[in-house]
Amino acid sequence: QVQLVESGGGLVQAGGSLRLSCAASGRSFSNNAMDWFRQAPGKEREFVAAINWSGSNTKYADSVKGRFTISRDNAKNTVYLQMNSLKPEDTAVYYCAVSSSSGIFIAGRRYDYWGQGTQVTVSS
Repeated sequence: QVQLVESGGGLVQAGGSLRLSCAASGRSFSNNAMDWFRQAPGKEREFVAAINWSGSNTKYADSVKGRFTISRDNAKNTVYLQMNSLKPEDTAVYYCAVSSSSGIFIAGRRYDYWGQGTQVTVSS
């Protein structure tokens, strides 16, 4: 059974940092791109960051570019999201997802698995 378990969320003051982890189990995802999404109360889920299968390519939403860094450790089947200079508008539930593709510069990418989410709250 495939599981994605996010951790590392919490309450932080504006300007602070958090590091989210998403640990996958049940099978290896070393050949899959992986993404982070977030959903704030009353808003639709939005893309945050993506990383290709090897970690050589990444992309970010404009709202987090320069502040967030996505990385992965295929040996641990884990993807990370380092979040610095956090703002109140970053408050949301953060989800990791496994893409059916290995690359990230592909239109219409699909996601085969999702985690349950971890809450990030940034106070002003």
